[in-house]
Amino acid sequence: MSPLVIIFITVFIDLLGFGIIIPLLPFYAQSFGASGFTIGLLSTVFSLMQFLVAPLCGRWSDRIGRRPIILGGLLASCLAYAALALADSLALVFLARIVGGIAGGNIPTAQAYIADITTPENRAKGMGLVGAAFGLGFVFGPAIGGILTRFGHATPMWFAAALCLANFTAALFLLPESRHGERAGVSRGRLDLLHRARRHPGLLPLLLVFFIVSAAFSGFEATFALFAERRHGLTAETLGFVFAFIGIILATVNGLLVGRVVPILGERRVVPLAIGLIAVGLFLVPLAQTIPTLLLALGTLAIGMGFNNPALSSAISRLSDPTEQGGMLGLAQSLAALGRIVGPTWGGFLFDRAGITMPYVSAGTIMTLGLLLALVGVSRAQLARAPVIP
Repeated sequence: MSPLVIIFITVFIDLLGFGIIIPLLPFYAQSFGASGFTIGLLSTVFSLMQFLVAPLCGRWSDRIGRRPIILGGLLASCLAYAALALADSLALVFLARIVGGIAGGNIPTAQAYIADITTPENRAKGMGLVGAAFGLGFVFGPAIGGILTRFGHATPMWFAAALCLANFTAALFLLPESRHGERAGVSRGRLDLLHRARRHPGLLPLLLVFFIVSAAFSGFEATFALFAERRHGLTAETLGFVFAFIGIILATVNGLLVGRVVPILGERRVVPLAIGLIAVGLFLVPLAQTIPTLLLALGTLAIGMGFNNPALSSAISRLSDPTEQGGMLGLAQSLAALGRIVGPTWGGFLFDRAGITMPYVSAGTIMTLGLLLALVGVSRAQLARAPVIP
């Protein structure tokens, strides 16, 4: 079996467990007396740990190899879900989310693994597999979790833990190491990586784009359910179908279209185009007056996200030194985690204080800034004839 197929299956099963848990977590936390603010803190703690750990995992994978970090992340996910199932207090729920955030640091390592085993020409297609795994995880995960809740609130947590344990066992025997004879890279800190990114034309602006996209999209995610209920009268069940619609588009774009479009247009065109689609989708959400027009807005947003993440990750990988790919991709995911801390807080504040449409107007405006940064990044890379330009 191809290592690319193995890493896709590994990431998909990992994210399937994530998709099972996330929609149920607020209700699970409420059973321990958590308030809305406390439930928000659970997401913040998870993202904060990713912000702290993702660059470390990336740098360690540059030194000791990708396989040990990926295996460690899978085992940590198993422990996090088991801790959730065993939790008898809100404090243990927080502890489980902290461990889960640490486990989330293996995603940039998986991206670095893909960078190791793909050529620059097909790297975006490989990165698209991670995005497809995300999309499929969020299509099937919530449905599985919803069925399992009939057997008790802890049942989905135990199922996710068992899934991750099986995933760890399979990867232990099937997943080969992707780095051979290239482990002498120096472990660099976050600030050092940012400083070194300035030496690569176009790399620093593209890293900042990761933060902006994450902040804008997470601000949308944090408030959309409330917006959809108030503006369109959508129920929790209907929202599940809406999110499945988004997940299907993400999986289709990442799995089928990225590998065909990016080699033709190149990252320098796809990244700005994708960011433009995200901005348009965000601006259209508050303008939508009917369900079909809302789905059109969400579809535009999902297509943009589907193209942006793999193309942007591919561009960052190609602009980075080969011995620092794990560190730079980890830094990108760390900035994305920081965006997931800032975005929901800002979006929630605007929703309460400025009106239910303002989070999306604000996010669309921020994405316009992201578009300018992306254009600066790809222009600098092109002027320097960096390898991101086909």
